[in-house]
Amino acid sequence: MFFEDRRDAGWQLAARLEHLKGTGVVVLGLPRGGVPVAAEVAETLGAPLDVCLVRKLGVPYQPELGMGAIGEGGVRVINDEMVRTARVTQEELAGVEAREREILESRARQYRGGRAPAGLADRTVLIVDDGVATGSTARAACRIARARGAARIVLAVPVAPRDWAVRLGSDADELVCPHTPRDFHAVGQFYADFSQTDDEEVVACLEAAGMRAVSAGRAPARPAVPTDREADVRAGAVVLPGRLTVPKGAIGVVVFAHGSGSSRHSPRNRFVAAGLSRAGLGTLLFDLLTGEEELDRANVFDTALLARRLTDATGWLRGQPGCEGLPVGYFGASTGAAAALWAAAEPNARIAALVSRGGRPDLAMPRLPAVTAPALLIAGGHDELVRELNREAQARLRCENRLAVVPGATHLFEEPGALEKVTDLARDWFTDHMTPADHTAARF
Repeated sequence: MFFEDRRDAGWQLAARLEHLKGTGVVVLGLPRGGVPVAAEVAETLGAPLDVCLVRKLGVPYQPELGMGAIGEGGVRVINDEMVRTARVTQEELAGVEAREREILESRARQYRGGRAPAGLADRTVLIVDDGVATGSTARAACRIARARGAARIVLAVPVAPRDWAVRLGSDADELVCPHTPRDFHAVGQFYADFSQTDDEEVVACLEAAGMRAVSAGRAPARPAVPTDREADVRAGAVVLPGRLTVPKGAIGVVVFAHGSGSSRHSPRNRFVAAGLSRAGLGTLLFDLLTGEEELDRANVFDTALLARRLTDATGWLRGQPGCEGLPVGYFGASTGAAAALWAAAEPNARIAALVSRGGRPDLAMPRLPAVTAPALLIAGGHDELVRELNREAQARLRCENRLAVVPGATHLFEEPGALEKVTDLARDWFTDHMTPADHTAARF
């Protein structure tokens, strides 16, 4: 017997993971039993905690016998040898997978309470379970993290069979396990208390970790009541029509800056906004100009004017109920992207992240070196002029930045699947980079 319970196992495991403290690691617990272990590890390391949702695929007539696993993002790991040995048909396998995926999606909603999954892109991800038996669930978890952009994956468990490294193969970059006994039959034999972890305990662990992050200043408090309303956006001396949408548990709010000849009703921006909302991000779409101002075409290309409107609207947004303390990001399209870059370069902008779609950064070129927000520039593969303008902008930016080219897309991303790709890129960038609203440090 090595452990009193899962909390004790987490405490012992954390002692072997001190080298990860202060590295910006994200801790993912495998529900349900791995979450209490991961909670202890995350608290010791001072790291954020989330779940990595994986469901074991059990043999139909012997469910405790795993024949594979599935996870978020459509990831699946199948033990073909077990399927053959147990004589499981493809129809039976598909039936088991369908039932387990329903449970997985339901638990995602239940555990996170509307919050988006933790951003993993370019991060070290520490995956924790209460032990490893066959290894199929752990392998699926590693593959999920890898598919979500993790730069390095560490798999840590309190106890595992002696040959667990062979079973895991190369799915993890580092394996940590304090106990690998020869006489291994099941994970539970090494715990004095191995009672089942229920959903309420998982939620409690995640909520406690979230409260610690808020208290430590690593995360803002989340709005409890969703908002979806028309809004009169105060921007200096004018009032501009807009729409503010903030889902329950939002992790941040993204302000949209539309391009020339467009408005808050832009179907492309609304498409992206809907995708961000599903990921737990609030959105503000508003008109940058009054109806009278739009009649003067010079205003449409007045980047300084548009940037002032964006800055003023951001100040208004930060005072709205449910938005206080939330990080703010900018999504700019075409000329609106220039306004977003210009506004983000202001000394007190405090913008957490910025995304440009088919942007005209050349209209803000002198201001680019002063931008501190992590910037994602998205261009169409067939939009050669804009693509080159964005490459030139990259050379001027000193902040963290990336140029993503959508193959086959033109300036408006009207090709099948192009706008969906833009939405996915923007969602991942914002969820990976949203930080508390008092963040002012430059990123290099």
